Parts: sequence; structure tokens; C-alpha cells
Amino acid sequence: MRHDADSADGSAQQAPRPASGYAGDIPPQLAWQWVQQGRGVLVDVRSDAERAWVGEVPGALAVPWKQWPDMLPNPDFDAQLCAAVPRGMPALLICRSGVRSIAAARRATELGLTAYNVLEGFEGDLDTHAQRGRLGGWRFHGLPWRQS
Repeated sequence: MRHDADSADGSAQQAPRPASGYAGDIPPQLAWQWVQQGRGVLVDVRSDAERAWVGEVPGALAVPWKQWPDMLPNPDFDAQLCAAVPRGMPALLICRSGVRSIAAARRATELGLTAYNVLEGFEGDLDTHAQRGRLGGWRFHGLPWRQS
């Protein structure tokens, strides 16, 4: 299956899309390309539990936006994010489906970082059977990930 963010050879060619309150939305394939080229830092804003139970991207920095089980905001998010992302390097923020990472990208921008939301997140949207992983997301596109 060919996705709109893919060229005929499968490489990500689509530019980030403009967004309100942060640098933009970036397709997962392009985000991975930027990481490989040293053009961005992938920051996983999912909870520790999500990364442990569902999987994670090797090399992604873990800075939870909210923590399980109560999904309360991480009081140390600002400090952790600023410590994790080198100045001048874009932060590529990923969550489960690309919703929390928008809020995190807006906050990162307020902190003075250049921040992008990774579209579709790690698992993508729910399908008609209320399951994730079939309609998009990092794993759906065959990008590197591992189960803890």
C-alpha cells in the first residue's frame, strides 16, 4: 500500500504541514528520516506504562506529558523536555495517536523550542472495531520499534 507521504521508492518526501501554535505536523516516515539524518530529536510523550506495554521507538527520548494510572500532567515536563532536546535541534513529539503530542508541541514552543507533532502517533487512530494499529501510526508504516 502506498501512502501519500511516500514517494514511489517508499522514502518520505512530504514536507511538514503548518500548524497553529507549533512548527507543524510531520508524517512518521519523514520524522524517522530526520532522526536518522540528525535533523531532529524524537521525543515520546506517552506514559511509561504505554511504552512498556505497547512498544517504543529505539533511541526515542521519554518525556511523558501525562502519567498513568491517573493520567495527571507530568509536573517535570518542562524541565525534562528542555534537558532532553539540545538547543537549536527540533523536537519531534510522538504519542499514541497524535493528540497529546499536539499539546506537548504547543508547550514546547512556549518554552522556546522548535516542535513538531508526529502525525498518526505510535498506534494510529481507532478502526471500526475500536482497535489501533490498522489505520496509520509509526508501527503501521513499518518504522523501527521494539517491545520492552
